[in-house]
Amino acid sequence: MVANIFNKLIHLQNFTSILEKLPYSPPFLFVDTLQHVDENGTEGSYTFPDDSFFYLGHFKQAPVTPGVILTEVMAQIGVVCLGIFLLSDTLTSNIAIAMTGTQVDFYKPVFPGETVTVRSTKEYFRFNKLSCKVEMLNSRGELVCRGTISGMMKPTTHA
Repeated sequence: MVANIFNKLIHLQNFTSILEKLPYSPPFLFVDTLQHVDENGTEGSYTFPDDSFFYLGHFKQAPVTPGVILTEVMAQIGVVCLGIFLLSDTLTSNIAIAMTGTQVDFYKPVFPGETVTVRSTKEYFRFNKLSCKVEMLNSRGELVCRGTISGMMKPTTHA
């Protein structure tokens, strides 16, 4: 029992440490919580606020979350959080991030106020390049989108 509580506290500290190292801030921070992170993948969630800036024009009468934002949510939770975890032993400063490739298929819309869950599975991590299979589910467990996202990460000395 004590060991389980201790392990949960360590996981929470790791998750908090990862979230603190993310190089984003509102309104472009799309990670609310991390439920799982290990060397093979992540799971996390994000709730889209009703007043998010991108709903004003996409679309005027029936707001829908743009696909590029859904892709960014998957990249932040599924690739960047995993990359920070994988580099945690050597990461002592800020990080520079560059997305190197995306291929995403979309199946269902995401509306204002919805919570999504992102799951990623590492395909490879070499020379600071990380590629992951990533999927997004809505709160009903339905597949919203899935694909492959790749990016590069490296420590930097400036913000």
